[in-house]
Amino acid sequence: MAHGDITHIDIPVGDMEAASRFYATLFGWDIKEVAGFEGYPMWSAPNQVGGGGLAPRGEGFTAPRSYVEVDSIDDVLAQVTQLGGQVRLPRTAIDATSWYAAFVDPDGNEIGLTEGTTGGAG
Repeated sequence: MAHGDITHIDIPVGDMEAASRFYATLFGWDIKEVAGFEGYPMWSAPNQVGGGGLAPRGEGFTAPRSYVEVDSIDDVLAQVTQLGGQVRLPRTAIDATSWYAAFVDPDGNEIGLTEGTTGGAG
């Protein structure tokens, strides 16, 4: 993925099993648990262009969050604050070569960032 590509979308849900059935039936998404991410089933679109996860709805996670691939999370988060946004979640490891973060733009929209080899793939 390249800098600026949308790579991943998290959808908060209250009933993981029901949500998995709903989205698999509605869109034909392949939804499955991935080793190391138990309780967070990952989904991928039939054409493999989009993907994401079904995340347990909870504190700080109540609306879908899209993730954008960037070259440097640290550089982008510095720009976020300079441009009037707020960091919601600092750079956090996914694995040894991939990270994610989140910010809120000046209009209150929450956007995620990914950096590294996973590309936020679902």
